[in-house]
Amino acid sequence: EVRLVESGGGLVQPGGSLRLSCAASGLAFENFDMSWIRQAPGKGPEWVSAIKTGGDPIYYSDSVKGRFTISRDNTKNTLYLQMNDLESEDTAVYYCALGGTRATLRTPSYWGQGTRVTVSS
Repeated sequence: EVRLVESGGGLVQPGGSLRLSCAASGLAFENFDMSWIRQAPGKGPEWVSAIKTGGDPIYYSDSVKGRFTISRDNTKNTLYLQMNDLESEDTAVYYCALGGTRATLRTPSYWGQGTRVTVSS
């Protein structure tokens, strides 16, 4: 069974930092490009970032570029998203997902369960 389990979300103040993790199992993790997707309240899903199998970033959305860093540790089957200088607009449920293209937005069956990030004072 393929499992993607996100963790690390929570409540943070504007300007704060948070690191999300995604533990993968049931697949050859090192063979998959991966993405982070988020969905803010009342909005559709947004492709946040993507990373190649070997760890080279593929994509950052304009809204997070310079503030977020995607990384992975294939020896631990884990995907990460370091989020700095958080803004209220970053409030969303964050999902890790199999695949490293925009089409990943269309395949929610390949997302994890999500972890909620709330940025508020």
